[in-house]
Amino acid sequence: MYAVIASGGKQEKVAEGQRVQLELLGADEGSDVSLTPVMLVDGDTVLATADELVGASVTGKIVGRAAGPKINGFTFKRRTNNHRRYGHRQKYDVVEIMSIKFPN
Repeated sequence: MYAVIASGGKQEKVAEGQRVQLELLGADEGSDVSLTPVMLVDGDTVLATADELVGASVTGKIVGRAAGPKINGFTFKRRTNNHRRYGHRQKYDVVEIMSIKFPN
């Protein structure tokens, strides 16, 4: 059994007990979060429409924070002495999926 969840403008395939990196959720470490399921799959049963997913839920627990890879950038415009070097490192919440519940 697995689910596809939507979080931070992205979708992620998750299963129970799995740890995933999601964009910052604005909750404290150790707190429970509810994630929006987009699709649920259990063997041959696939639920994907909004009517079928009413009552379905995916819950997880924030177990820590992580940082993505360092991205270095450089911009310049020729003949104007205009250049800039910048860096970015995306921050993530590490979420452990606790349960996936099908609608009754």
